[in-house]
Amino acid sequence: MTAAPHTPSTTGIALTGEGLRLAYGERVVADGLDLDIPAGKVTALVGPNACGKSTALRALARLLKPAAGAVHLDGRDIAGLPPRELARRLALLPQSPSAPDGITVRDLVARGRTPHQRWWRQWSAADEALVDRALAATGTASLADRSLDELSGGQRQRVWIAMTLAQDSPVLLLDEPTTYLDLAHQVDVLELVAHLNRTAGRTVVMVLHELNLACRYADHLIALREGAVAAAGPPARIVTPELVREVFGLRAAVIACPVAGTPLVIPEGGLRDGGDRLSQG
Repeated sequence: MTAAPHTPSTTGIALTGEGLRLAYGERVVADGLDLDIPAGKVTALVGPNACGKSTALRALARLLKPAAGAVHLDGRDIAGLPPRELARRLALLPQSPSAPDGITVRDLVARGRTPHQRWWRQWSAADEALVDRALAATGTASLADRSLDELSGGQRQRVWIAMTLAQDSPVLLLDEPTTYLDLAHQVDVLELVAHLNRTAGRTVVMVLHELNLACRYADHLIALREGAVAAAGPPARIVTPELVREVFGLRAAVIACPVAGTPLVIPEGGLRDGGDRLSQG
């Protein structure tokens, strides 16, 4: 028995943040931030370090309560959703997830089914099928009986994504899913994300540092600068030399990628605005 994949509508907005004031104590990261996440698309949050990307994702996941404003999922304020209901509708892979020592791949992936368990509904054949499907979709079925501790960084990241897939939520949030991975494994993980979006219709929001990879794998970009949206839209429309200079402080040319046709950012001599930082000591 295999459950049918979710197929959210590709029109409208799946997830929104309206007038968000996000802060850690007295330190305000964003004020009046509006975020519109298109349903059924892959959206990447991009921008320089400390611009508020991960903070915004934490707010969308209800890990950070806004001091003002609200996050809505299909029109409902997530602040009022019971935790299990939210987890059934929205899955999060944080930046540095942790797991018990010695846990096997299958046991970790099975934890994705926790939001669906009740005292009157224990583990079922349907749960087992969803775990098997998540392992197969991420290419980790052959690792099912191995300890997570034994795996490479790229393998572990695939297993964590498998766990979020087993959660079977139509919205998937990924905080820097390619961090600490080499280029080949970064591409591998992003190819997987794109495949999951195409085949299951999941709405994906991910924080990425590498702008060229974001342009290649995201349908929609939200470029953040100092806690505000500098631009939002399809990469081919918004990624220009002017945007790169405004958001990243980097002089660059933007050409069409010869492989994918998506915007390709080429720094001009590695210089930032304000002169050569390397020569300033």
